[in-house]
Amino acid sequence: MPHLIFDMDGTIIDSMPVHRSSWAEFAARHGLSEQAEELERATSGRTGIEGMRALFGAELPLELAQAYVHEKEALYREQFGAQFRWVGGFERFAMWARTLGLRCGLGTAGDRHNVHFCLERLPKPGLDGLFEVCVGGDEGLPGKPDPAIFLAVAQRMGVKPADCLVFEDSPAGIAAAGHAGMRAIALLTSHSAEELAGPHVVAAVPDYDALLASPHCPF
Repeated sequence: MPHLIFDMDGTIIDSMPVHRSSWAEFAARHGLSEQAEELERATSGRTGIEGMRALFGAELPLELAQAYVHEKEALYREQFGAQFRWVGGFERFAMWARTLGLRCGLGTAGDRHNVHFCLERLPKPGLDGLFEVCVGGDEGLPGKPDPAIFLAVAQRMGVKPADCLVFEDSPAGIAAAGHAGMRAIALLTSHSAEELAGPHVVAAVPDYDALLASPHCPF
């Protein structure tokens, strides 16, 4: 059985529409001219610092970049808190994985505040402590498509990358899984199957209910 590594936004939580709206509000505050789609392309898979420097310039001072990240992500949590939702079937899939004894890790470009915001909403009892390892985008690692975040999850779990199966919703994340030597399942919450294709992608599904019902489910 594989070890499971999950991305967070758009993969276990249906948060991407709210990230877009919070980016739009942040952009309006700071006079950024990019549209929502451009903001998403510029920041997808990147850590917060990388994303801010992509928007404001590579020379953006670290302290200011961190302040911008804090501001933008606070907007996101405020907006998403009132409408928080998991990607369809995730809770059922996670319970099923736990029943099988599968080990799970989390590898996200999101920061520790967003990770806590998400994980504190896991149903208890039942899914508390689901992720034995969490690696976030504020640990100094490069963002996706660099494989560093996923490789750090595998290393901290003490498992081989080739024995890991990544769940991802973005082209950058799918590419990162491939660069890490891991297989992947594409969640079609934000992108098409064509955009998330790759020789290491074993299935592309709209949500976890569809995965569990699919003859291509790799379990």
